[in-house]
Amino acid sequence: MEKKNIFVLIQELETQMGHIHSELGGLKLVIKELLEENHHLSLENEQLRKILKKEVHPADVENPVALQPQLHVKDEEHEDVVGEGYDNLARLYHEGFHICNVYYGHLRTEGDCLFCLSFLNK
Repeated sequence: MEKKNIFVLIQELETQMGHIHSELGGLKLVIKELLEENHHLSLENEQLRKILKKEVHPADVENPVALQPQLHVKDEEHEDVVGEGYDNLARLYHEGFHICNVYYGHLRTEGDCLFCLSFLNK
C-alpha cells in the first residue's frame, strides 16, 4: 500500500466514526425521552390505581354495569347542582391532576400548580 492510500483510508474511517458517534448521540436522546415518558406514565398509573382502589368496591367488580360512567340527563324533576362542574374539577385537582389549560389532565408531580390554584379561586 502506498502512504497516500493509508491516509485516505484513515480519513474515511474517521468520517465514518464521526457519523456513528452522531447517530449514537441521537439514539441516546431518544432513549432518555423514552425513559422519562415511561417514568411519568408509571407515576400516573400508580396514582390512577390508588384512585381506583378508593372508588371500586367488591360489589362493583361483580356488577360491571356499576363501573360504567353515568350520564346526567337534565329534566325539570332532577335539576343538576350549579357547582357540580367546579366540584368535579376540584376533586380532580385534589386527586393529583392538573385542571389548568396549560397542563390539563397531566399528573401533578411537583406539588401545587399556580395556574390550577388561580383557576379554582375564580
